[in-house]
Amino acid sequence: MKAAKVLFVAILLFVVTRTKAQAPTPALTGDHELLAQLQPILSAHHGKVALYAVQLNTGKTVGIDQSLPVQTASDIKLAILYEAMVEVREGKAHWDEKLVLKPGDPVSGSGVLLFFDTPITVTLKDALTMMVIVSDNTATNMMIDRFGVDPVNARMVALGLTNTHLYKKVMKPATGPMPADQPKFGLGKTTPYEMAVLMTRIGRCELHADAPRTTPVPPTSSEGFAKPDAQDLAVCEVGLKMLSNQFYRETIPRYLETVDSSETGTAIASKTGSLNAVRNDVAIVAGKTGPMVLSIFTYDNTDHSWTVDNEGEVTIAKLAKAIVMDWSPIGIDGKTLVPGLDLK
Repeated sequence: MKAAKVLFVAILLFVVTRTKAQAPTPALTGDHELLAQLQPILSAHHGKVALYAVQLNTGKTVGIDQSLPVQTASDIKLAILYEAMVEVREGKAHWDEKLVLKPGDPVSGSGVLLFFDTPITVTLKDALTMMVIVSDNTATNMMIDRFGVDPVNARMVALGLTNTHLYKKVMKPATGPMPADQPKFGLGKTTPYEMAVLMTRIGRCELHADAPRTTPVPPTSSEGFAKPDAQDLAVCEVGLKMLSNQFYRETIPRYLETVDSSETGTAIASKTGSLNAVRNDVAIVAGKTGPMVLSIFTYDNTDHSWTVDNEGEVTIAKLAKAIVMDWSPIGIDGKTLVPGLDLK
């Protein structure tokens, strides 16, 4: 009997050890001391985390599975915003364009337009603003109707963001031929690194690429982009204002904003994304030591609740605080959260 128990324990240890050995190990890159600070936060999270963060002026980086394709949820709306900004700058679109929301068009989920009486006329700028600051799903679909799925994806490919893809409208079934991985990712896919690159292009006001890329220009570089002129900066000011007024601030800004940003302005421009088992946030944080871009994705989360204390949201907030305080221990300051990010 004793021998049988010993054999059972040995088999159990073998199975556990083998299971752990087969579990994928996250790819870690960048600041090793900072990674060590992040480890307790990661270990406590009941789910998975992938992230990439960079301080643009110093080149400091940290990454965890930064090249892993993940569900974007609403973060794919950043790709739509960038396409809109480029087209406005090129004169192909205009902030004051009139768009009509027709009966039957509103969809459920986040946003306010679904509560409005239809038909209703809004401007392009108003629809984009609602898409960004309250993640309005109906406004997003209006923007997809206006700019198209294919042009948005073509823009991402031209930036070298080959793993960043918008599949379809929000809360609508996929139509037409879809990539084989669409059921896995739903609305859109990206990687933490690629979404950080995209947010950087918006923040640095880089709307003119001299040629399509096969790989993305690193966030710390402006190679291949024209220096923004006054007209570029005017467009980017509008886009950055939208992101700075993001309504959902329980993730990256949670522990970093210590004053009423509605009165004094904010040092954080961000876009969140949420599904039952997914919480994401991608942000520009204006540190006093230099601007940072944080791209944090949590997925396969055990906590599916929709409260401000959702574990995925709190985990993102803790990771963001650790990264920002390590790179900018003297804090953050919104004075440099301007188009171009005060980078020369």
